[in-house]
Amino acid sequence: MQTVKASDFKARCLAILDRVARTGEGVTILKRGKPVAQLLPAVPREKRFPQHTLQGTVKVLGDIVAPALPPEAWEAESKRS
Repeated sequence: MQTVKASDFKARCLAILDRVARTGEGVTILKRGKPVAQLLPAVPREKRFPQHTLQGTVKVLGDIVAPALPPEAWEAESKRS
């Protein structure tokens, strides 16, 4: 992995980003000779969301919009005397 001084990284940031994307090789950024950060190529994202694998596996039984309990079962709906 290549190393770059923080001041050089600041001056050539876009070129370094392009090189990492093109070569896939990471870069360690040094500040006063000590490593402070690593720039690594991004992990490619999948084109689909993981939830798409579940598509078509669910069956709807009954009304999914109506309340689960009747209004009388709710304390807020009860008639107080």
